[in-house]
Amino acid sequence: MVHTVEKLSGNKVKISFQTPAEDFEKAVEKAYLKTRGQIAIPGFRKGKAPRKLIERMYGPSVFYEDALEALFPDAYMTAVKDHDLRPVGRPELDVQQMEAGKELLFSCEVFVYPEVTLGQYKGVEVERTVRTVTDAEVDERVEQERKRVARSVEITDRALENGDKAQLDYSGSVDGEKFDGGTASNQTLVIGSGSFIPGFEEQMVGMSIGEERDLKVTFPKEYHAENLKGKDAVFHVKLLGITREELPELDDEFAAEVSDFDTLAQYREDIKTKLQQSYDAQTEEGAKQALIQKVVENATIDVPDPMVEDKLDEMIEQMSWRMQQQGFTMERYLQLLGQTEKQMRDMYRSEALNNVRTELVLDEIIKAEDIQASDEDVDKLLSSYAGSVGQTVEQLRESFGEEQLAYFTHRAKVEKALDLLWDSATVTDKAPQSEPQPDTQA
Repeated sequence: MVHTVEKLSGNKVKISFQTPAEDFEKAVEKAYLKTRGQIAIPGFRKGKAPRKLIERMYGPSVFYEDALEALFPDAYMTAVKDHDLRPVGRPELDVQQMEAGKELLFSCEVFVYPEVTLGQYKGVEVERTVRTVTDAEVDERVEQERKRVARSVEITDRALENGDKAQLDYSGSVDGEKFDGGTASNQTLVIGSGSFIPGFEEQMVGMSIGEERDLKVTFPKEYHAENLKGKDAVFHVKLLGITREELPELDDEFAAEVSDFDTLAQYREDIKTKLQQSYDAQTEEGAKQALIQKVVENATIDVPDPMVEDKLDEMIEQMSWRMQQQGFTMERYLQLLGQTEKQMRDMYRSEALNNVRTELVLDEIIKAEDIQASDEDVDKLLSSYAGSVGQTVEQLRESFGEEQLAYFTHRAKVEKALDLLWDSATVTDKAPQSEPQPDTQA
């Protein structure tokens, strides 16, 4: 069988096949022998009817499709191998000539891995936003820790104030009728938190323990319960008790209690250092992502649609797995979002395209720079993964097949390619944009 390959575009080829008449006839005969047992002809036992009789009854082309299906896979794979093609998706088959006594002419069009033309990828300019930890941010973290270790103090010698935690019974009614969810006992409510209906907490301020009071409120117009939207209500409330969080003093004793440091100054300095490390890591990661995006945008690639669809399949599958970990099915998740799977795929299609472009560009850089991964490089990645699954690197290497090890080897090459981009980049540090100040002039 003769075949030729014609390039239709940067990511699609046409393979034309020419099969001699005698080879086609052999394939038809094989198709007859394989399928004759499925054909019933009056006067003959199944599988015993002559081929010509079957062809007279069902038409001369009755075995042609089966013959072509038998010929195509080997012919296609031979062409792919001979021309070093990397197909993407299923080939689209087209028959030009398929008749008895004549050569079989057919072709297929198939997407292939696209050609990647790299643009500038070394010395790319990128900005890194440098953020410095402020004293206010340290104060906020310290205050969070104070609240975490605060102790609850019972209040018995005064009335209820903002910031207190009230223990209460309440019963609500609209037009004198109680409603579902409007009655509760031994509830807790932080006064001033805004957790209850507007006006409820404010009217409780000044109550004494044991006191009962009727609170008149109005449900918001956008309230979640349809039957209560905008309705006036009365809540009969009894205050059962008052407690208040007592924050520890900001001193060395507090620092020693919540940390490994002896003084408050040391504790604050440690918070500042860790916050700065976190900010620096985020800043560098953001700059690296911007760098990769620039390198991808500098390249020229015509990505085949099947590659994007395959990447979307992968993304949806990963999302479905995460949903299962949270007790959801993908179908339920889509219902909650009010979306169809098609709408979700459309929403993530541009992200999938960018992911494919990024992978192709990095692979091309690996090829252009002849980047290799040593056993040490691979073991570094395996070590990180081994820790997450409770195994050693040696155990992973013994249990992994060639395909799994190849994945980690490729990932190691990608990491080295990313390091190359970053090490060669021109990085400029800049301060974060300040918040716009209000105009105070008259």
